[in-house]
Amino acid sequence: METKVTGKIIVVGDNIDTDQIYPGRYLDIVDPREIGSHCLCGVDEKIASTFPKGGMVVAGRNFGCGSSREHAPIALLNMGARAVLADSFARIFFRNAINLGLLPVICKGLKDKVKAGMTLTLDLEKYTVTVEETGETYPCEKLGPQAMKILEAGGIKPLMRARFAGKKAE
Repeated sequence: METKVTGKIIVVGDNIDTDQIYPGRYLDIVDPREIGSHCLCGVDEKIASTFPKGGMVVAGRNFGCGSSREHAPIALLNMGARAVLADSFARIFFRNAINLGLLPVICKGLKDKVKAGMTLTLDLEKYTVTVEETGETYPCEKLGPQAMKILEAGGIKPLMRARFAGKKAE
């Protein structure tokens, strides 16, 4: 996994629940591209079609609250999101994101300092995020070593496959 992630952002609010991220009416869809095309349609129907590929979502408090459905981080990944930066995450969403290879990072107050369309660089060595347009840098919370191992492997399944195959997966 790269130590720096750069991408354009979208900004959403507080308490974005899993049904807003990926509404239950789409749970029977299995095609990854189609899943991604419905991402965040509970917030705005146009988000997925205009999302900057390789971009990031910036959110407020309690991102991913609601049900424990894994479809929420799956939809974000298939929409093209590389990371979600939020004031806080619902615990089950946070673990599901890591296990599926989506980078969730707590950056308190960031939502109020940025605007949609800006470009951010997330530095996973320094745990900072820099707004490219202004040069301002803000701190983020560090992820634990086990979470980083899972993310570096591309998710929990690739990590476990590598371990069971006798390969070193660090």
